[in-house]
Amino acid sequence: MSPLPSRNVLGGPLKPCSEDPVTGFFRNGRCDTCAEDHGCHTVCVEVTEDFLAASRVVGNDLSTPRLEYGFPGLKAGDRWCVCAERWLELLEMNVPAPVILTATHERTLEHVPLTVLQLYSTA
Repeated sequence: MSPLPSRNVLGGPLKPCSEDPVTGFFRNGRCDTCAEDHGCHTVCVEVTEDFLAASRVVGNDLSTPRLEYGFPGLKAGDRWCVCAERWLELLEMNVPAPVILTATHERTLEHVPLTVLQLYSTA
């Protein structure tokens, strides 16, 4: 299992998303991906209270610590690599989390158009 080339949605080098808490499919702080990453954990977001609450409602509780997996639980303001389709699902519920484009892997574009990501970009 090795990461795919690390380019962001803007075509540049993929920047880190979060080292505290450590995020990513590979838990390397980046939204790197590979063929085995069926969830496509490629969208770097800054989570909000609304996003965390909505995510919990649809079955993806990101705020409760799961220490057995080394997961501290997220709080508003944390950055995290989320699944592209999950981000899109929460967008459709009107609770998208802001996206950090330079830290969002280009594979995201298989699921979400760049123009949509740009509308919710933090920079």
